[in-house]
Amino acid sequence: MGKFLTVLLLTCAIGGGALMYYQQVYAYYDEVTPNGKTDVQITSLITGAPEPILYDEFRAIDANSSPIRYRACFHTTSSQAMLTETYVLDDEAVPLTAPGWFNCFDAKDIGAAMEDGSALAFLGTANIEYGIDRMVAIHEDGRGWAWDQINRCGEIVFDGNPAPADCPAPPEGY
Repeated sequence: MGKFLTVLLLTCAIGGGALMYYQQVYAYYDEVTPNGKTDVQITSLITGAPEPILYDEFRAIDANSSPIRYRACFHTTSSQAMLTETYVLDDEAVPLTAPGWFNCFDAKDIGAAMEDGSALAFLGTANIEYGIDRMVAIHEDGRGWAWDQINRCGEIVFDGNPAPADCPAPPEGY
């Protein structure tokens, strides 16, 4: 009887672990269908509003289980020089990891490129959802990536503290 219970317990543990892994890596992600016009936007220095840039080869994934699971890859013909003169740079951008099967988005490589200056990070859309900003990084060779990350106001409010005076008021329920 002891051996049976041990085998049953181990089987349940392995099955539960496999299910948890599947849910974290595969279950909730969906491919994003590109609209071909506004999939990649960066905030303008002049207007302060997000504007679409030229891009192609767009691929993206998202999940409704978390507001920071969005990841996208694309290519642009816009030069870094033009982009820095036109759009808001963001020094706080930190690429978040993507599932291994979404192989065009490697957060370590993107982060290293941002550190060595071969990729520049821009504010895509501020508060795309309360407390979440969409970030965009563009490599000098035209490769580009986008992801959502928690902004300063979101960090404070999501920790259960009131929003600072310089932050927008959080929606009901926060």
